Amino acid sequence: MVAERYDAGVRLGEQVAKDMIAVRIGPDFRQAVVGTPAYFKPRGRPQTPHDLSEHTCIGLRLPASGGLYTWPFAKGGRELKVRVDGQFVFNTITMMLNMSLAGLGLAHVPEDLARIHIAEGRLVRVLSEWCSPISGYHLYYPSRRQPTPAFVLLVEAMRYRDRLRATSKS
Repeated sequence: MVAERYDAGVRLGEQVAKDMIAVRIGPDFRQAVVGTPAYFKPRGRPQTPHDLSEHTCIGLRLPASGGLYTWPFAKGGRELKVRVDGQFVFNTITMMLNMSLAGLGLAHVPEDLARIHIAEGRLVRVLSEWCSPISGYHLYYPSRRQPTPAFVLLVEAMRYRDRLRATSKS
């Protein structure tokens, strides 16, 4: 980001580098592992994240690093990251969801995106007890660069919004 001279970027909180300043711009959310009923018919449903090795999973390529996203899971204080395999890898969550809806594999997507498809029976959710909330989206920027006045105002507005949100919940 610094080399390309970008003012800021947006990432999940857990993906922000330690040398960056991060400002939350979205709430934490849960992920959902989903597949179609037809996909599960011949294969069965995974009971633990380790069972994903027996399934076709749809991967997500991370735009910044080019690496593959590992699916995070947690249960009973135990955290686990699973590197999944499959024939398809995309760089957008929407494409992952569409391929899963087509019956071509399991997708690990934000719960909100899958909710309507689950409710209408197009998708089946599995491993829900392993899908704990993950850190929401954050605006991040280098700590060493002198920000423009307009950018400072944007960051302060976001921080103010978060303080308002926090006081309205109490």
